[in-house]
Amino acid sequence: MRIRAIGAGITGALALSAFAVPVAQADEVAGDTTISNVVVNGGKSVVVAATSTKTITVTFTAKDDSGVKSAMAILWHGSTFDTSDSGAVANSSNHYATCTAVNATTSNCKASFDFEPGYNAINAVAGTWKVWGIASGKDADYVQKDNVKTFKVLRQAKLTANATPEPVKKGKTITVTGSLTRANWDAGKYSGYGSQSVALQFRKKGSSTYTNVKGIKSSSTGALKTTTTATVDGYYRFSFAGNGTTGAVSATGDFIDVK
Repeated sequence: MRIRAIGAGITGALALSAFAVPVAQADEVAGDTTISNVVVNGGKSVVVAATSTKTITVTFTAKDDSGVKSAMAILWHGSTFDTSDSGAVANSSNHYATCTAVNATTSNCKASFDFEPGYNAINAVAGTWKVWGIASGKDADYVQKDNVKTFKVLRQAKLTANATPEPVKKGKTITVTGSLTRANWDAGKYSGYGSQSVALQFRKKGSSTYTNVKGIKSSSTGALKTTTTATVDGYYRFSFAGNGTTGAVSATGDFIDVK
């Protein structure tokens, strides 16, 4: 095997110019080594706040008839691994996964990764990421693939709701206001998220279920405002379903006492 360097984007973004991965070609299998059952962040999207580093876990299964010698995963964003524009390597000192033998041929492997706003988490890379993986057997067999799993890295959203007046007479108008913001990783703060579809929801007092009342769109600054008619005591909130770059969020319900 010859040395293939980590993708240029990852090397630049993470200052890993001295780090290289022993492989022959992209997506190559030599022998019977396999990687399977890749799970990123417990199967959930990785939602990153405006300033706090998000640490996640990646698990996978490696197999070889001679036993597993080592394995590694790298998380990356871009059209190809070699031209990736951001990435993350495992937090271990040698960047390899920790693999525990299940039996003579199979190991369960695990590694943790950091997403740091303004570093490898920048606004332009929100969306679909991929997992690069390599595993080698004790007999020198190996498998290496640029994409063994895709997953989402999303900007965290925040949402507020305030219903007035309170108390209110039955049949009168209730005004619900709020604000939708999302993490601006480049600026290290939350910024208004404009022109987004948001649902006004209501939960009757004593119930645990919210139902949709109506849909509205946030203003250019992320502001929300709508009206509805008071019927019974309960809680009003806004709910945002999320999209390909931003996580879902629901505001805390605001109670209205209907007289």
